[in-house]
Amino acid sequence: MAQVELLDAGVARKFVGVRIDGDWLEALHDDPQIIFKPEDALRAGWYRMDLDIDVAEPVRPQVYFDFGGGFSEVFSTRMRPNGHGSGYFAIVRLPFPALVLRLDPTEMQGKFSISSFRIKRQAPHERALALGRQGFRAMRRNPRAFLSHLPVYLRALRHPVFLQMRETPNIQAGSTTYEDWIRQRDFDGTRDAEAVRADVEALATKPKISVVMPVYNTQEKLLDEAIASVVGQIYPNWELCIADDCSTAPHVRPALERWSGSDPRIKIAFRDENGHISHATNSAFGLVTGEWVAMLDHDDLLRPHSLAEVALEIARHPDAEMIYSDEDKIDEKGRRYEPNFKPDFSRELFRSQNYLNHLTVYRAENIRAVGGWRPGFEGSQDYDLNLRILERIDMANIRHIPKVLYHWRAVEGSTAVAGSEKSYAYAAGKRALEEHVKRMALPAIVEEAPDTPFYRLRFKVPEPVPLVSLIIPTRDMVELLSGCIRSIREKTTYDNYEIIVVDNGSVEPETLTYFKKLRKEKAARVIAYNKPFNYSAINNFAVKKARGSIVGLINNDIEVISPDWLTEMVSWAVQPDVGCVGAKLYYADDTIQHAGVILGIGGVANHAHLGLPRSSPGYFGRAIVMNNFSAVTAACLLVRKEIFQSVGGLNEKNLTVAFNDVDFCLRVRSAGYLNVFTPYAELYHFESKSRGAEDTPEKMARFGSEISFMMSKWGAELENDPYYSPIFSKNRPDFSITL
Repeated sequence: MAQVELLDAGVARKFVGVRIDGDWLEALHDDPQIIFKPEDALRAGWYRMDLDIDVAEPVRPQVYFDFGGGFSEVFSTRMRPNGHGSGYFAIVRLPFPALVLRLDPTEMQGKFSISSFRIKRQAPHERALALGRQGFRAMRRNPRAFLSHLPVYLRALRHPVFLQMRETPNIQAGSTTYEDWIRQRDFDGTRDAEAVRADVEALATKPKISVVMPVYNTQEKLLDEAIASVVGQIYPNWELCIADDCSTAPHVRPALERWSGSDPRIKIAFRDENGHISHATNSAFGLVTGEWVAMLDHDDLLRPHSLAEVALEIARHPDAEMIYSDEDKIDEKGRRYEPNFKPDFSRELFRSQNYLNHLTVYRAENIRAVGGWRPGFEGSQDYDLNLRILERIDMANIRHIPKVLYHWRAVEGSTAVAGSEKSYAYAAGKRALEEHVKRMALPAIVEEAPDTPFYRLRFKVPEPVPLVSLIIPTRDMVELLSGCIRSIREKTTYDNYEIIVVDNGSVEPETLTYFKKLRKEKAARVIAYNKPFNYSAINNFAVKKARGSIVGLINNDIEVISPDWLTEMVSWAVQPDVGCVGAKLYYADDTIQHAGVILGIGGVANHAHLGLPRSSPGYFGRAIVMNNFSAVTAACLLVRKEIFQSVGGLNEKNLTVAFNDVDFCLRVRSAGYLNVFTPYAELYHFESKSRGAEDTPEKMARFGSEISFMMSKWGAELENDPYYSPIFSKNRPDFSITL
């Protein structure tokens, strides 16, 4: 085959979610698909694909290949711009004849047109040139990593694996903009207010919500707008409790008196002296008569449906103790931007940053029980309050409303503009967290998170330090295995570990020689698993033989970066309510391979922040601070042996190769433990090269059955990952908005 133009009349095509409109095509939703079936299957080998597409916004086209077992994310590739206007290209190696191709041209609704979609088998000289260019770019990015792993890459190229010339994705390209989302999905008063009002009317009880607002020298326009945003609430049973902190601006008192005279639900306390925000907030709280308290800064805005959504959430969850919502920022011209679509409650993320922020609503009795807002924590007084309330309530009763209910005003001097404007707030937050750690008797210290305006909780490892059994399954590929073990031994500062290599039928002389050497070394064992490859069964077999109280599941294609990686992971794995602990893993080109696992991406799961540069903070810093996730990858996972055994280990019957770590983590979570991702344990991961790819009909059938099992068992969980907003796309793990 020289070249196939897939738009030719002779190529069978099927449109899914696409309407034909003359010379244009229209995507009816955010997952349009065009399926092509060439007359002849595409033989195994290297191919270049070129796409010319005319669309209003930049896109990230993705191509899937069906080798006889259906489409999956495993056998797909992103196309990237070719530098010539609307053109995109990709270079891939197909391990097996491809019967069908699927093009996902865009990830948003709207019109587009495709003038050409070509696929061409590459000649050896073309392939060599493309590989050379990619290698040159990789060497320039990280010469040391490139040279040390060149033998691995060369070996992989000689094997029939699915490869793609991968570049760091441009996450913004093709993403739905926030403005698009506001127009099509956000609350619109003219369209949605009556429905919300009807829901409120149907409530059996309507609890009073007291909005607490401390005021000091607020600009008159902003003060009026803030109060008006409360007066304009759809929900009627509220009161606004304002404390003026002895403002010197002459307009403040008349404005507040005017508002209190216009609505009896507005209460004002005028303080005799300026006491700063904690004293002022306590004065406003002294006016509260409601069961629930919502916080509003004196220049911010509530959405018209904010309190209604809170009341509806209380009705759905009467045991709720604290409720928070998503938020965005609003500038002086009324432009909304930088939305924060938050996860459900993540304790580890909260101890890294006060992501609850706005809007947060409390049971009034909890505020009274902890003594209100403490002077001395100005700038982080709400974080301090949240931490103290967290200590007395069940985390399960902290509710998240995944809707934007609060506009954080971005004006000069505001932390909404830049956190550095109030550096004292950071110091106060750190002190609040330190006192929280002390009150909770946690064996930890609070540190400044490196290169971020957030915090790090560093736990101590108990004495004596527990023995960790690092389990490394392998089959030949001795250069990978030896590099993995060498990096562990040379770089790891934690010294109480044993290495258990599980040999799954190695035959190469170099490997067998290495095993003989390894058996003679301290704290290392080689055990044989002489059955067909079954990742779950191999690890279950090894865990039974592990001597450590903590087991580490480690791929043979891992290389240590941070010397204290094991200390960090052990310090979390020993915490009584923590289950699985995952590390931060990078590809050889220093892009992120794993920073936690998100459920539902591509059907089952994928890795958070996949492909971002190593230094990227990720979404609101989530790639560089502690997080809870539903799952973490077993390429580098630590868990207490007792937990591993109590949940039954990995599923060796239904999940022999794929998704066994996701299933395991979900069972650990169901048993009541939190799964943790730490960015402070950094390693390279060279992506399961010793196992090869899903390159036969049998392997692909197995992979399809594993997908079916996961969807059957965990369908509801896969659809609703608590640590990933429902507003984000399920097509890619980059925290991008979807319509």
